[in-house]
Amino acid sequence: MSKYKYVLFDLDGTVSESAGGIRRSLEYAIKEMNKPVPNLDDYTLYIGPPLIDTFRNLCHFSEEESLVGTEIYRGFYNTKGKYENRLYDGIKDVLVSLKSKDIKIAVCSSKYEKFAEEIADILGVSEYFDAICGSNLDGSRKDKKDLIPYAVKSLGGDIETDRDKTVMLGDTYFDARGARLCSVDFIGVEYGYGSINAMKEEGAKVFAKTPEDILSLINKP
Repeated sequence: MSKYKYVLFDLDGTVSESAGGIRRSLEYAIKEMNKPVPNLDDYTLYIGPPLIDTFRNLCHFSEEESLVGTEIYRGFYNTKGKYENRLYDGIKDVLVSLKSKDIKIAVCSSKYEKFAEEIADILGVSEYFDAICGSNLDGSRKDKKDLIPYAVKSLGGDIETDRDKTVMLGDTYFDARGARLCSVDFIGVEYGYGSINAMKEEGAKVFAKTPEDILSLINKP
């Protein structure tokens, strides 16, 4: 019997192997703006952070350039990049098992919400999620500290009264930080793109080496 009523999954690096499509979309947007493409070998630099922050911090774009880059990225990602997503082996079994229990499940991603919905469809797992929660088109609700309360509310709960019944799963510092700021439990996944040490610096103590480990950790009293 799990102590959790609400289980929130990050998308990129937790449910979906998505690096290829994200990288291609980012490269395309930068080149379209006639800017030099930085070294993108380190996925932790741009998988996890909100997209507009990637243009600001990794590409050193101005605010206006970052907004333009975001629009170009989304256009390419919508037609090509999103189709490169692949489901991590074992994740579907985790979702099926949770769905069979009295547990509500949501995607909780900084990705634009419409894209998150479409990716869940592409991966064939939409039916297992009770809600798919992401950011707005204008870039608002992009931080996990804002997304987590929104996701809990979308599942029929209230973050103020359901903190101890909520767990966030993710692979990055941003997921761990959001969980800490919202005072909910966090399970870091080691198979994703993020840094384990960075998650630990945000207070993460519980980790799943594989998708199969998630169930035992969620069911742990």
